[in-house]
Amino acid sequence: MHVFDILGDPVRRRVLEPPADGERTSGAITDVIRAGFAIPQPAVSRHLRVLRDSGFASVRARGKPTRQAGSGTDTGKTDPPPTEV
Repeated sequence: MHVFDILGDPVRRRVLEPPADGERTSGAITDVIRAGFAIPQPAVSRHLRVLRDSGFASVRARGKPTRQAGSGTDTGKTDPPPTEV
């Protein structure tokens, strides 16, 4: 797929808009996109896959939620280990 085809889609451009903290869970992205474009969850997943496969977004599994980030954000940051109580 050509870069203009990928970025020419308004849904994909909206997915790539950076959040304040650099990452969002897949569920948070889906909620934002579904609210703004009224498309079903499987369609959002397909858009995310196109962005990941083309290198415009990355995925980082951390526990149960899956975090997505645009390729321009730092996805290598880690949180400190949990403290024991």
